[in-house]
Amino acid sequence: MGKYDDLPREQLIELLNKRDRTKKLGLVWERDEIEADNAVDANFVAATIISELSGKAAPWRNMVIEGDNYDALRWLRMTMAGQIKCIYIDPPYNTGAKDWVYNDHYANPEDAYFHSTWLEFLFRRLILARDLLAEDGVIFVSINDEQRAKLELLLDEALPGMRIGSFVWRTKDSSNDADRNYSAVHEHVLAYAKSGFSFLGYKLDDKKYKHDDNDERGKYSLDPITKAHDYTERGNTYYPIQDPVSGWWYPCNPDSVWRFASKDRLKAGQKLRSETIEELIADRRIHFSGKSYFEFRSMKELSDAISEKRGPVDGNGRQLLRLDLPDLEFWVGKKIADGRPSRKAYWNEKEVTVKPVSSFILGAKEAMNADHHELVSEKQGKATGTIQDIFGKRVFQNAKPVSLVKSLLIAAANDDAIVLDFFAGSATTAHAVMELNAEDGGDRRFIMVSSTEATVDEPGNNLCRDITAERIRLLSASADPKFADLAAEFAYLRCREIEFEDLDQDLAPTEVWAALETLHRLPLTRYAQSPWQEHKTEDQTLIFADRVGTELLEHLLGVAERRENAFVYAWAPGQITAVLGDAVDVRSVRTELVGRFRQ
Repeated sequence: MGKYDDLPREQLIELLNKRDRTKKLGLVWERDEIEADNAVDANFVAATIISELSGKAAPWRNMVIEGDNYDALRWLRMTMAGQIKCIYIDPPYNTGAKDWVYNDHYANPEDAYFHSTWLEFLFRRLILARDLLAEDGVIFVSINDEQRAKLELLLDEALPGMRIGSFVWRTKDSSNDADRNYSAVHEHVLAYAKSGFSFLGYKLDDKKYKHDDNDERGKYSLDPITKAHDYTERGNTYYPIQDPVSGWWYPCNPDSVWRFASKDRLKAGQKLRSETIEELIADRRIHFSGKSYFEFRSMKELSDAISEKRGPVDGNGRQLLRLDLPDLEFWVGKKIADGRPSRKAYWNEKEVTVKPVSSFILGAKEAMNADHHELVSEKQGKATGTIQDIFGKRVFQNAKPVSLVKSLLIAAANDDAIVLDFFAGSATTAHAVMELNAEDGGDRRFIMVSSTEATVDEPGNNLCRDITAERIRLLSASADPKFADLAAEFAYLRCREIEFEDLDQDLAPTEVWAALETLHRLPLTRYAQSPWQEHKTEDQTLIFADRVGTELLEHLLGVAERRENAFVYAWAPGQITAVLGDAVDVRSVRTELVGRFRQ
């Protein structure tokens, strides 16, 4: 019996009202969780290859999927769960613009929370995207400044524990709020990732490792050995250091004491996490930079020098010896070096030779120096010019620059990554993948998802066919030097919904074959409309038996004898196992696909 079963109606209503009045920490929007859960499995999604709209000849390693991205994501979750390395999306910004098929305005004034519909629209897609990510996968989401806070809270809800941070990039040069003297010319890219993800970073150059003692350790740089504490806070690391070769002494900066302890200052039983200064000196890991020295033969000479600001100084020209310091008489008669000691950091000993990715995306003009390794993006207007160069006219509004997406891919997508964009629009992400592969010889693959954006007034609209896919086709065939060496084949797939009870009759063999090839990580091929079809590689043999006959059974006996790593799918697998037993892995089409769809 449930804990509410015996409560009177009035008390149940009061509990519900109290729950509705209780405020939750974080983002709150109107949503029907039961309806949302049911929507995922409301029906089955199938996808079939439209050969005449596909780019180049099969086999196709890339995909362009036409359909509502909610349906496409459900299909991809069935076939590619846990395989996507990098997702980049530029979703609608909820600006109220009227030129998008969804009206770019998922805000219903009737909702208790004004942006509820927009938030729910994105939330349902983001939780599906989460299931697609590999354990080292990452998702980047572009958003403007106005909606950034809401979207970040939404991502926290949909992708709990996956937040990395955000990037800021400059979209244009002109101001859009001159009345307030404020130039809101930036947007954000929010980054969320699975636990195994780490940015690839950028290779460090070794230019600062210019010192060399001509020994087996090689080149080194000079790192400071001070820390931000004064001698009153860290008295145990305020001590003089002597160069054992020259005999010269180096005073400690009273405002920034040494980073390393001295064995002479250790307490009984004290354990250290790093070497003492004496150990570093003995191992020749301290560089002494003094070129000359000061020497004061009496306290008066020393005091006069301090008063007259003569004597050793730090890198900012501040006096290292002061009249108020303890043990000042120690320096009388000592040769006091004019330089500062540093630690030798050897290039050959570095465990990490990449530097972290910056949270600021620089403008292209700022990063023209080839030695500058940062995320780089051109302004938004450059993207419009690129599309005009490809199509010969302006066919898409507000595309992102290729350089923006490519920079993110350089930082996050290794050379064999699968990259997904389920708000593909003008296929900027595919363009970025193509450019990057051409530049570094990579083998990255893309999946672009786009709707038709057909409306009642314009039923013939097909954004996916005429812009998303067409951009890839035009780039692959372009003679323009700017697009040299850009080429990518792709299968054009179209999604449709099927009721589960109608699957056995309505799910076409072409749709089964596309799902099975994708599920087995194989490039897509045409379905030959034969009783059975086979896709064979060095690693596996995939067979789909639409109809079981003598010829197929004889072929499968040969597969079993050769001990191939074979997977056989059939509507009625019992017909095959009755002959082959367990010699071959035989699976039910319906059980396998529906089981994965409803995972």
